[in-house]
Amino acid sequence: MNENKFLSMLGLSRRAGQVVIGTPLVTSTLPTGKMKVAFYTADASANTEKRITDKCRFYNVKCIRLDIPSSEIGRIVGMRSSVCVVGITDDNFSKQLIALSLE
Repeated sequence: MNENKFLSMLGLSRRAGQVVIGTPLVTSTLPTGKMKVAFYTADASANTEKRITDKCRFYNVKCIRLDIPSSEIGRIVGMRSSVCVVGITDDNFSKQLIALSLE
């Protein structure tokens, strides 16, 4: 995966208002049908990972594990602390981020 390209696209998505940040917000947005893809970091807790993957499976939303530290994701999306889970609500951004995460 090209980490720099992925982080740049994630930052652009955030500035466009298409990113949902954090486990509580992502899990509450999933039932609305607006969420296109969810990403969680490798350093997320086992409980967080299970919660996100189970919810995404139930609502038929793609869920991808990232090998990027949560502190870096937090920095890119403008948070002062680490962020383990982010969701994307836009079709175009989600397609591009999925492609970049699978490179």
